[in-house]
Amino acid sequence: MYTTIQFIHSYWAYLVVFVVLIATINALAGYIGNKEYSPKDFRLALFALITTHIQFLIGLVLYFVSPLGVQNITNVGMAEVMGNSLYRLYAVEHPLVMILTVVFITIGYSKHKKKLVSKPKFKMLAIFYSIALILLLSRIPWVQWLG
Repeated sequence: MYTTIQFIHSYWAYLVVFVVLIATINALAGYIGNKEYSPKDFRLALFALITTHIQFLIGLVLYFVSPLGVQNITNVGMAEVMGNSLYRLYAVEHPLVMILTVVFITIGYSKHKKKLVSKPKFKMLAIFYSIALILLLSRIPWVQWLG
């Protein structure tokens, strides 16, 4: 079960990074270029929201079945986890920052829907999705991803 969930989480992550990157670029381009907000922009922002929430749910399951998640904290203790950079990444930093990523995307999506004209809609998406993208990219385990 662990390897299947890890496989799904790892490969779904490529889609999440791609979609959040595209949605962020689209929001920035719409804001800077004073474009009219269209149904395509809405769908792109929504797709970024959906993919990140699905990834969060997969990651939540993985956190509880992975030997590097909650099991590691239980087995070696929190002091050891915090003292080891690899353990800390998987048990604390990655989950916490990814939760923040999902929160920023959710807030940005919710706030943009309340705006009535295009520029403020794009502005909300650009701000919150950019922060989320930076957070997302900061805590990807790149060694495992690229290695």
